Amino acid sequence: MRIHLCTVIDCTPEEVWASVEDVASHTEWMADADSITFVTEQRQGVGTEFECLTRVGPLVTTDVMTITEWEPARRMGIEHRGVVTGRGHFNLEDDGRGRTIFCWDEELHFPWWMGGAAGERAGRPVLERIWRANLTRLKAKAEREAAAARLDAATAAAAADGMSATA
Repeated sequence: MRIHLCTVIDCTPEEVWASVEDVASHTEWMADADSITFVTEQRQGVGTEFECLTRVGPLVTTDVMTITEWEPARRMGIEHRGVVTGRGHFNLEDDGRGRTIFCWDEELHFPWWMGGAAGERAGRPVLERIWRANLTRLKAKAEREAAAARLDAATAAAAADGMSATA
């Protein structure tokens, strides 16, 4: 089963990356991710391994994942090695106007006891609906965090200007 979803986020790719590079924080915007437990000491970058307790309706599974690609502000790739197997990635692209086109692609395979290919066909619209809502939450999170960072930077700059004016 292949799923491809995109959204436009009113932040630069660097600002959006700041909201997704902390893998542990994905539970804040992914409704289907209940918890993330790292298997490695490493928390980011290629080779990072973690288990994600995933819940979709009554189905609960532990998704074992490894980060396979890590290009800050551009791309994060994941290999799924749990009950559901496959690969996924986030792509971040600058739209040339200070915004980010954020795309989420997954190629997943269900085991026979989840219906195999038939289960994938039935599950696809459910996962698409959940992940579209996840992208809406990510957009809100990234835009909120970027606005706060810009305000902090402006406040720091104004304070520095004020100090230099009185010196």
